[in-house]
Amino acid sequence: MRGLNVAVLGSAAGGGVPQWNCRCPVCTLVWAGDARVEARTQSSIAVSADGERWLLINASPDLRQQILATPLLHPSKGARHSPIEAVALTNADVDHLAGLLVLRERQPLTVFATGQTHDILSDNPVFDVLSRDVVKRSVMRLNEAIDTGFGLVIRPFAVPGKVALFMEQSDAVRIGDVTETTIGLEIAAHGKRLVYIPGCATVDASVRKEASGADLLLYDGTTYTDDEMPKLGLSEKTAHRMGHTPMTGIGGSLSAFDGLSIGQKAYIHINNTNPVLIDGSDECQAVQAAGWTITRDGMVFSL
Repeated sequence: MRGLNVAVLGSAAGGGVPQWNCRCPVCTLVWAGDARVEARTQSSIAVSADGERWLLINASPDLRQQILATPLLHPSKGARHSPIEAVALTNADVDHLAGLLVLRERQPLTVFATGQTHDILSDNPVFDVLSRDVVKRSVMRLNEAIDTGFGLVIRPFAVPGKVALFMEQSDAVRIGDVTETTIGLEIAAHGKRLVYIPGCATVDASVRKEASGADLLLYDGTTYTDDEMPKLGLSEKTAHRMGHTPMTGIGGSLSAFDGLSIGQKAYIHINNTNPVLIDGSDECQAVQAAGWTITRDGMVFSL
């Protein structure tokens, strides 16, 4: 498996599909067992240069379930072992941090994150179950490449975003700030390049520049329309207010990367309300016709 191998552990946004307390049109189909919609866990991927040593990108609350469902991540040597060498975090959202607690059994690994995200981990003593004498915390600095030591080179870059939901102090949240609070990752190996951006408020010129030339772009697919959740009566927040780019409408991601040389474009971090999750729906067909893949749990890209 020499190359750049990308395994989709979870393809859904926070809450998964179906969300435990939701009866939106998509979730209702899943609860009813409709074959047109697959259940999905919360977003995370695993990346490897050799098929043996893996980097997790984000640690979702569903991580234990995802490891069980992914034989590539099963222990295979001695009394204690894991192919998971490291975890890299793109922000401090609960659905990207909570799975770290699953990795608490004194397994050596490295957690890569920006200084701001590491500060959040340090401020919450529950994460000290990841013993610091075993789990290394490594600070990623924007636009500086890091050689992981197991075949992958990762480089973080800032994208328009916002602070994590649990850090919002009021409705006056700054949306679209370009800081190390929300980042994308470039991951390279064997001459191949993955660009991973699971959360992004706006596709601006800098985001287009990062995506250009990627062999695979995995991008924020949270909602189909900006007003998707308000229209369903589930939330007052639009996609933009949540710090995400809708697929369609003004500034929509579906056409935002047109004209760039990108090998494959795929959506990840897809909200349970998004109708593209219904196989054969008009929205699903429109996305596929535009050249995008709708990721599913268990999907593997070999570059």
